[in-house]
Amino acid sequence: MKTLFTAKGEKEFRAKQLYEWLWKKSARSFDEMTNLSVSLRDKLQEEFEIPAVTVAEEQISEDQTIKNAFRLADGKITEGVLIPTPRRVTACISSQVGCSLTCKFCATGKLKLMRNIQFDEIYDQVAIIKEQAKKHYDRPLSNIVYMGMGEPLLNYSQVLKSIERITAEDGLGMSPKRITVSTAGIAKLIRRLGDDEVKFNLAVSLHAANDEKRSKIMPINDQNNLESLADALKYFYEKTETRVTFEYIIFKDFNDEIQDAQELADFCKHIPCKINIIEYNPIDDADFQQASTKKVDNFAAFLEHRNLIVNIRRSRGKDIDAACGQLANKNGAIAV
Repeated sequence: MKTLFTAKGEKEFRAKQLYEWLWKKSARSFDEMTNLSVSLRDKLQEEFEIPAVTVAEEQISEDQTIKNAFRLADGKITEGVLIPTPRRVTACISSQVGCSLTCKFCATGKLKLMRNIQFDEIYDQVAIIKEQAKKHYDRPLSNIVYMGMGEPLLNYSQVLKSIERITAEDGLGMSPKRITVSTAGIAKLIRRLGDDEVKFNLAVSLHAANDEKRSKIMPINDQNNLESLADALKYFYEKTETRVTFEYIIFKDFNDEIQDAQELADFCKHIPCKINIIEYNPIDDADFQQASTKKVDNFAAFLEHRNLIVNIRRSRGKDIDAACGQLANKNGAIAV
């Protein structure tokens, strides 16, 4: 950028100004860069384009959750969600357009994988949701979860680069401890996170602590069974000393018995962890149902009696298909 500006007869510090507009102030057009002269902005507009993410459609739930259909520069659509609660405002963002993992309970898993999302496109999702939080609720964005469309670890380099920009002082300046990356459990890439000594949080979509059951709903378990996953997570913890979160959706008559809770408690002995029990959100063409409130409460109580940290996560945004597992481009925006 410095070379560009000096070649145009401009001062070198214009490069820093442009960089700050792009990454610190999240500008998505040259017109927003008001400390650059109009003539310079016009020149930049003629020569360059900013491949910014835009909002193709915005839906607001009755519980104030906002679902976005994000249009990428090539026209493809992905989705992201703003989740406001009394204690925090969370951006749930996507790392891929579609997904390749075919988890049986997830609407995104029924889509084909179209492509990885680039680091700047991931950053833009966060910047847009941050602006929405201020505009709609006058609150700052407090947390980011990579739990939207796609498997983040299959887009490893771009996900880590996006987190670098989001956490950088000359970026959005968010703490990595407020960022959680969720994976279906790819052992070799969890080990790589340990080698890279990442500072953000890791969540694992477990949903069963029994290989036979887990493979039925998550085909990825065939290549990454629970033993290999446990070994990778122990390695990750040794390298980072970061407590892992296990996500566990309870399905009626599948994984909601005390025996299932016992298997989960046994698996949790491997590393310091906490458990998020998640309400199941129905999707089209799936045979699963939400477990009864009594079963969920008994399941959680069993784990708590074994001194495990347990949170029951109630779903938000179900009326606009914005809840966990429901992102599937059903809002009318067309992916091309």
